[in-house]
Amino acid sequence: MNDTNTSDPAAGAESRPWIQWNPPVFIVSAVLTLAFVLFAALATETAEPLFKSIQDWVIDSAGWFYVMAVAGFLVFVIALAVSSLGRIKLGPEHSEPDYSYLSWFAMLFSAGMGIGLMFFGVAEPVMHFVTPPVGDPEVAEAARQAMRITFFHWGIHAWAIYAVVALSLAYFAFRHNLPLTIRSSLYPLIGDRIYGPIGHTVDIFAVLGTIFGVATSLGFGVIQINSGLNYLFDVPTSLGVQVMLIAGITAIATLSVGLGLDSGIRRVSELNMILAVALMTFVLIAGPTVFLLQTFVQNTGMYLSNLFEMTFNLYAYEPTDWIGGWTLFYWGWWIAWAPFVGMFIARVSRGRTIREFVTGVLLVPMGFTFMWMTFFGDTAIHMIMVQGITSLADAVAADTSVALFQFFEQLPFANVTALLATVLVVTFFVTSSDSGSLVVDILTSGGKEESPLWQRIFWAVVEGVVAAALLVAGGLAALQTATIASALPFTIVMILMCWGLLRALRLDAIKHLSLRAARVTPGGPQSPVNWRRRLRALVHQPTQAEVLRFIRDTVKPALSEVVDELGKMSLDAGLVEGEDGRVWVEVRHGTEIDFFYSVRPRPYEAPSFVLRDTRASRAKALEYFRAEVHLREGGQDYDLMGWNSQDIIGDVLDQYERHMHFLQTVR
Repeated sequence: MNDTNTSDPAAGAESRPWIQWNPPVFIVSAVLTLAFVLFAALATETAEPLFKSIQDWVIDSAGWFYVMAVAGFLVFVIALAVSSLGRIKLGPEHSEPDYSYLSWFAMLFSAGMGIGLMFFGVAEPVMHFVTPPVGDPEVAEAARQAMRITFFHWGIHAWAIYAVVALSLAYFAFRHNLPLTIRSSLYPLIGDRIYGPIGHTVDIFAVLGTIFGVATSLGFGVIQINSGLNYLFDVPTSLGVQVMLIAGITAIATLSVGLGLDSGIRRVSELNMILAVALMTFVLIAGPTVFLLQTFVQNTGMYLSNLFEMTFNLYAYEPTDWIGGWTLFYWGWWIAWAPFVGMFIARVSRGRTIREFVTGVLLVPMGFTFMWMTFFGDTAIHMIMVQGITSLADAVAADTSVALFQFFEQLPFANVTALLATVLVVTFFVTSSDSGSLVVDILTSGGKEESPLWQRIFWAVVEGVVAAALLVAGGLAALQTATIASALPFTIVMILMCWGLLRALRLDAIKHLSLRAARVTPGGPQSPVNWRRRLRALVHQPTQAEVLRFIRDTVKPALSEVVDELGKMSLDAGLVEGEDGRVWVEVRHGTEIDFFYSVRPRPYEAPSFVLRDTRASRAKALEYFRAEVHLREGGQDYDLMGWNSQDIIGDVLDQYERHMHFLQTVR
């Protein structure tokens, strides 16, 4: 999939190609993005109503689909974690995690939700409190409902969406050495066709979803940065200033991209965590501390007790525009971010088990998010409901981007905390942009993680340009529409990813079980079976006549010896032959369960490396057989072909001993 190769592999880094790309994905994604930017920037009057109509259609016609899909993703990842499949590693069995828990958590959290928490931490709880979807506003019940809804939007569902993509990518990339691209997750469903048009289309959807999802976050971030600078330094709040801010901060992001994952993104992510924890701790101490600790416990309990009801609530019996502006927007936002965040989390999660991965990704960031939303949201609600600071509610209603700074104005050290918050939004902006650029570059380069620097810079600039175009075309409404609409096709891809991952994991589990339980042809150093003859038996595909002859000449005499010996011990044993060539031993135990040991010929289709001609007649001609063991419970999936009589007798006695142990246990 790489279009260009180095001329001298031994030349090292100096001979790296100037371009590493998957042309269909790179070119089509770039062209479609450019077309969108030109349309949004040059046809603003047409773009704005078009975006509104698209959003209305998705909400009215596909809202139920989003809700069912997100609920399914949550059930899927939890079921994987608690099942036996949860022990499978995202990488080879001997692999160890590349990053410590602290670095891992910092990177996935910063990439996952940083800017959103800053933008909505105060604004969303206050808006639900002042204008709830149902019920009276600005009362205790409205406060409870506001925090319950906020927890729902920022809780386990979002991280389950990310986990689906991240699990699938990490599993196929690190355990099966497929490219670290979305298409690889469909390998169990379509095989090598992932390298053709179907795979290109899937990756293009992922690239566009990532670009628009990241651009949405960048748009929210730059609006809030503008509000912070206006609060601190009286910088005008205008579209021109916001576009200049996008240009400046995108330049910083490209520097982080150039430094790479370990030197750039990891260090900025860790800085984010330090600043975020410091800011949250300040709010806890400066705010109504006891009230916040009480509400954190109560909010968490309400969230857990109402999780099922909230998951499927579409307000079908009480239609409202609220769900489209909030819940469906969030689900679309998380899904649009899923290729980006999922691939980034996969990239930093190599070596962890599925159970460890799901537990970490679902619970640890969610716990921090719930503390953040409680400390900021409930402090703001306490200001309005208890302290009577209604100006905060008015400011949020007028402009959500100023909510955080109006909030800090009511606390000590307002200028310092506002400056810290602005810096934090900038650093979150940087991690979102450079992480998104890294992911888009991997997708468009066919899974290459060491592509030329200019390609990563190109995509960082593209994300900034798209964010600017969306702001020009309609501000926050355009950002929401782009997110919801771009997420719809990728939701279908995610459903297919779940199906493909489940098929691959089941096959992996069967392989592990079969390797542990398989009976192999006896052939140790002291075995009379010559190793060359054993090797020939392994690769030989016996015909029906060969298996029938083996059963007649080797298996039947061995079983006869066992029956004769059992008869001498006064046990009711017999040898029976079937019309298809099978033979079996029956040992009858009266009122207890009888023992049954059978060897029968079983046909199989020729393996794909043998069967080149796919005609049915040719497949029948290449059919091979195995002499398989069956017990009373059914087939045991191992073959006796090539065993000698003494080994067969030993296997019968092994199975009979297990049967006698079972009878002893249940007596």
